[in-house]
Amino acid sequence: MIRAYKFLMRPTASQQAALGEMLRDHCSLYNGALQERRDAYRHASKTSIKYGQQSAQLKDIRAFDPERQGRWSFSSQQATLRRLDKAFAAFFRRVKCGDKPGYPRFRGVNWFDTVDFPKDGDGCRWDSTPHDPVIRVRFQGVGHVKVNQHRPVAGKVKTVSVKREGKRWYVVLTAEHAQPETLPATGSVVGIDMGIASFLTTSNGEHVENPRHARKAAAKLEPAQQKLSRFGRVRRDKRTANHQRAVQRVADLHRKVRRQRLDHAHKTALGLVRDHDLIAHEDLKIRNMVKAPTPKPDPETPGSFLPNGSAAKAGLNHSISDAGWGVFLTILHAKAESAGRNVIAVDPRNTSRTCPECGHVSAENRPTQEKFHCVSCGHLAHADTVGALNVLRAGLVRREAAPA
Repeated sequence: MIRAYKFLMRPTASQQAALGEMLRDHCSLYNGALQERRDAYRHASKTSIKYGQQSAQLKDIRAFDPERQGRWSFSSQQATLRRLDKAFAAFFRRVKCGDKPGYPRFRGVNWFDTVDFPKDGDGCRWDSTPHDPVIRVRFQGVGHVKVNQHRPVAGKVKTVSVKREGKRWYVVLTAEHAQPETLPATGSVVGIDMGIASFLTTSNGEHVENPRHARKAAAKLEPAQQKLSRFGRVRRDKRTANHQRAVQRVADLHRKVRRQRLDHAHKTALGLVRDHDLIAHEDLKIRNMVKAPTPKPDPETPGSFLPNGSAAKAGLNHSISDAGWGVFLTILHAKAESAGRNVIAVDPRNTSRTCPECGHVSAENRPTQEKFHCVSCGHLAHADTVGALNVLRAGLVRREAAPA
């Protein structure tokens, strides 16, 4: 099993400057490789350059510019070129599938925030001073950097990455270790219905409150973003330290919301995994759910459009994104795998419109957001609880049909 760890680093002023130079030089390498691919395709009869050709040029690049490119790890530079190669592979895959292509773009220094080291010991070394009580990680060209290790790393470290978030620096590890001991069986099964009014509702009738972290932070985030937008109208070469402080303020508020959302997702998922052997949830297509509605041209007035409910849909999209369903489900599957639990995704269609007593399906069964009243048998319940019950039943059917 592969598990990731993320720790805060405590670099000195000189080490922080060196880390910034490392990101800048890898960003330059990335942009240079991207420019080479674009020029080759445009001016050399649509010639495509692959990763192997660009990786073979690294030796000459390092010798030509030893101050900027020669001081960093060769394998980390190869990882940067692989990163570009993956971006092009994803671009061609989207073109083939008919999706929005999204051609790889040049990265600014502030938008290139990660450097990968594919192997521990090649340009980097985790816990490089094992006899020192302070945990340190060593990077070629930077030195031994202190790490705030808040939990032990289990297994053998495979890869190491440096990540910058605002003014903070993190080290991200991936470690391979044996399958941990599974949790004892509880004999309990549960279905969950994701929502906006409540973050989720279980088939047992329990409701988990939606924390709405982004909405709570809006009172501080809105004036901070307005202040930043005023600096955005100033020419780049005339921006001051006040602009940098405004950028940092907005980044800090967004970071806090992101960490709060992750904390809530981890705690909620852990509670479900500890208490239940099987967890069934809706197979939500969140990317499709947050799409903007299609414009409706007015046939009587060319160039104008009819109302399409975009304002209301935008509010719903913000609420869905704020809830963080995708993050929660990813964490739930990871924790369930480690604990030996079974998580099943089921088709969400009509789960909140089907009566759990008689099986009657009708949109009229749900007259309001919270109320479920079957028009056939008169069954009355909370609509989210009904949805969770139907999700659980569909999950149990899928589990029974899996061996066949």
